[in-house]
Amino acid sequence: MSREKQRLSPGAKTSSSASSTIQPWFREDALKFLRGLKRNNNREWFEARRAVYERELKLPMLALIERIMQGMEEYAPEHIRPAAKCMLRIYRDTRFSADKSPYKHHVAAWWTRSGLEKTSGGGYYLHIGHDELVIAAGVYMPQKEQLLAIRRHLLENHLEWKRLIEDKKLRRFMDLHDPMALTRPPKGFPADHPAISWICWRQWGVIAHLPAAEALKPALAANVTKYLRLTAPIVNFLNEPLTAALQKKKKPLFGLYAPVRTRMHSDDEHEL
Repeated sequence: MSREKQRLSPGAKTSSSASSTIQPWFREDALKFLRGLKRNNNREWFEARRAVYERELKLPMLALIERIMQGMEEYAPEHIRPAAKCMLRIYRDTRFSADKSPYKHHVAAWWTRSGLEKTSGGGYYLHIGHDELVIAAGVYMPQKEQLLAIRRHLLENHLEWKRLIEDKKLRRFMDLHDPMALTRPPKGFPADHPAISWICWRQWGVIAHLPAAEALKPALAANVTKYLRLTAPIVNFLNEPLTAALQKKKKPLFGLYAPVRTRMHSDDEHEL
């Protein structure tokens, strides 16, 4: 990413803490812990230093989430949830992986939209690793029904999507996330449609990679908020067909509400 994309003016400063005791940014000890965890990814090492994880990573992360959500009241009120439900678990899901390392090398948060908590709806993502700060937003690995709903939405509203995803200010600070695009149009979609390149995508989002040192600054929450605020229009666009489908599923059926079947991705398990 260019230097320009790594510099976003900090704007208003955050206060010294999100609560009376915990600051919503990190200290060098947090990055030191994550570097050590990468070298010693085993339960014995982690448990011997659990207190450090709690003090230097978990508590500041929860405070940071709280502070960021104060700004979300203006641009993403439907994504506000208890901080503990936004913070993702540091434990890896190793059931289907050849890599059996038990821990991630970062702490992360995912802000999903109300009503789509256990599905792949559009949302906002943040993670702090020992070597980078990642800010992202969009829809990732959607379910089959949601994938189809978004593609149909693009079919009918491609001009609006083009305006949003090619917005100069957004693209000055954020790159496209890997769309995992199909090599040929999905079944039932015309190959000559103006939006076919976007319809072939299997996930839609933008991402920014910043130096890990950004996580050590008191202005962290304000800086992250500036990036996330830029992405709100595309998140809202992607969620439109998903929330519409959700309302249809909740429509009364013979006087009763039909249940909404959902699933949770392994990496979306939250910190307890």
